Amino acid sequence: MALLTILEYPNPRLRIKAEPVTAFDEGIEQLVADMFETMYAAPGIGLAATQVDVHKRILVLDVSEDQSLPMCLINPEIIETEGKETSDEGCLSVPGIYEGVERAHFIRVKAQDEKGESFELEAEGLLAVCIQHEMDHLVGKLFVDYLSELKRQRLKKKITKAQKLAATSAM
Repeated sequence: MALLTILEYPNPRLRIKAEPVTAFDEGIEQLVADMFETMYAAPGIGLAATQVDVHKRILVLDVSEDQSLPMCLINPEIIETEGKETSDEGCLSVPGIYEGVERAHFIRVKAQDEKGESFELEAEGLLAVCIQHEMDHLVGKLFVDYLSELKRQRLKKKITKAQKLAATSAM
């Protein structure tokens, strides 16, 4: 297994739309294993392949306290939603920033696992929010896109400044 590099906002590669997975082979299984290792090390509760510069419709997540419920969704598709809730979200690609985002409270998703087996999953609360958040990455959308233009501009300035500071201190 290997730790992968997580792209950070405003990297334009985060905006690339992911392609469906059609071949379920050892390469996909290795990518999924590497994504889990990267997500846990970050630490985070979800990671989309787009965030590690692989533009395939793959996401991994684990919303448990003890990393005991790893889930992989490949080619996920939301087939039902109910209710709305607003909760603070953060993102491994937008480190240190948390903002309220409105999402469906309940979702039903159909997807495939890393072997290509199809399944359906019902989720609510944090799990539903996490799946929706990671699925957004697969279409090039970030949680900051739900914020007002003013908040997004301030956030971009803050992040760019922090990245420049980090780059100068690394020299």
